[in-house]
Amino acid sequence: MTVVESLAVPVPPLAGRARAIGGSPVRDILAVTARPEVINFAGGLPAPEFFDQEGIAAAFRDVLAEMPARALQYAPTEGEPELRGALAERMTGRGLASGDGDVLVTTGSQQALSLIATALLEPGDTVLVESPCYLAALQAFGFAGARVVAVPGDEDGIDPVALEDLVVRERPKLLYTVPTFQNPTGRTLSAERRGAVASVAARRGLWIVEDDPYGELRFEGERVPWIASWEEARDRVVLLGSFSKVMAPGLRLGWLRAPGELLRACVVAKQAADLHTPTVNQLAAARYLADRDLDAHVRRVAGAYRERRDAMVAGLPGVLPDGSTWTRPEGGMFLWARLPSSYDTTALLRQVVRRDVAYVPGAPFFAGEPDRSTMRLCFVTQTPEEIGEGLRRLGEGLAEA
Repeated sequence: MTVVESLAVPVPPLAGRARAIGGSPVRDILAVTARPEVINFAGGLPAPEFFDQEGIAAAFRDVLAEMPARALQYAPTEGEPELRGALAERMTGRGLASGDGDVLVTTGSQQALSLIATALLEPGDTVLVESPCYLAALQAFGFAGARVVAVPGDEDGIDPVALEDLVVRERPKLLYTVPTFQNPTGRTLSAERRGAVASVAARRGLWIVEDDPYGELRFEGERVPWIASWEEARDRVVLLGSFSKVMAPGLRLGWLRAPGELLRACVVAKQAADLHTPTVNQLAAARYLADRDLDAHVRRVAGAYRERRDAMVAGLPGVLPDGSTWTRPEGGMFLWARLPSSYDTTALLRQVVRRDVAYVPGAPFFAGEPDRSTMRLCFVTQTPEEIGEGLRRLGEGLAEA
């Protein structure tokens, strides 16, 4: 043994939060099922054939031709003024009066969620979430050291009475919700319940983080106003949005709208994280919004997604075991299935994957006791024909249980 070897000691350990918070089960499943022959209902991936490649490419070409020095330079942390203005205009047109000073551009809405956690949460603070809940939100709050508590609900979402009881008992810092076409269930919170949630927040002193990555992907029914548009809650709602599902996820463009003091804190947190979101991507998105009709594009995509949802909903009765139930979302990307209680979808996944099809088990989406008989199915990435074949394989795998 050399002198150096005898003196060597271990390097300091990782932070406790890094050791305690695991990776994403969805990402792990996607890594295992990346083979092209696998029909993958596990991902939350928009269908790439509907990306407006020509329009996005034209926007980048125009920006780089007309303002290359600016497009390739550092940018303000808050975001490029053209994009912030366009986002504020879109929110105003949807009933939430906004100015560009209300908006922070983020590197995907996932970063927005992390910035909110950084700006609002101390280790040990309590966060309320839906049950089940968007998986990456559970990761973000866990990484911040928060204590995460699920709010009881039903097939229509959060129960406002149960919410108020929890707020009184637990004294949480914030409520996180995806009220429109929720991930993972696909359900939408009614206007009546949104108003009740806003009222609880106003009466009891609570931040609401309203995440809306899927709201524009509506196939049927009437749009439900954002919780942020209720007057009594406007000073305590943070609204998150994203271009990932309606333009392209590779752009990594999201945003948050927040009251002034919290917005400023998020700007400082973003300065520490990445200085700013890529300038050229922001300017290209702003040019796209100015030159193209994003709403018309989204309507075309939503029409195709509706056909895919219909194909999955039509195929499930002949595939899932007797006694199963599932949601029929009015938009978005996911539906949620519950098998009889004797089934454990985590344990079943391995044998189902051998049939070259995949889903996400429901257990990781729960902050509390999981319902192990549940699964999330993404219906937008495959064609109706591929969905039919994937469901056939799923049925064969489940039949072996």
